[in-house]
Amino acid sequence: MATRQERGRQGEDLAAEYLKGLGYRILERNWRWSRAEADIIAMEGEVLVFVEVKTRSSDHFGQPEEFVSPRKEDLLHDLASRYMEHIGHDWEIRFDIVSILFRDPYGHEIRHIRDAWF
Repeated sequence: MATRQERGRQGEDLAAEYLKGLGYRILERNWRWSRAEADIIAMEGEVLVFVEVKTRSSDHFGQPEEFVSPRKEDLLHDLASRYMEHIGHDWEIRFDIVSILFRDPYGHEIRHIRDAWF
């Protein structure tokens, strides 16, 4: 049985591959600034997208995307500002959630919530 960290890493790998399949260009994974971390930072066309990946092995307590707290959103806003300064980005950004739910050891469900908050 996978540990929580292993399951999270597996979810991030699945999310990155999923986004690549949609034509996103992955710029960063697990980019940190201060107390915040962006799971995935990608470009969709000219839009800079900060992606929070939520992975769960059960939906007994709710869908994975429901576990993105307002505090996490605030941290990602701060991180996004810092990253945009870092790369000189001055055009559109977006915050997405990719939700991964492992139903059993062999299957999973992916939900992509575009523009999840601002």
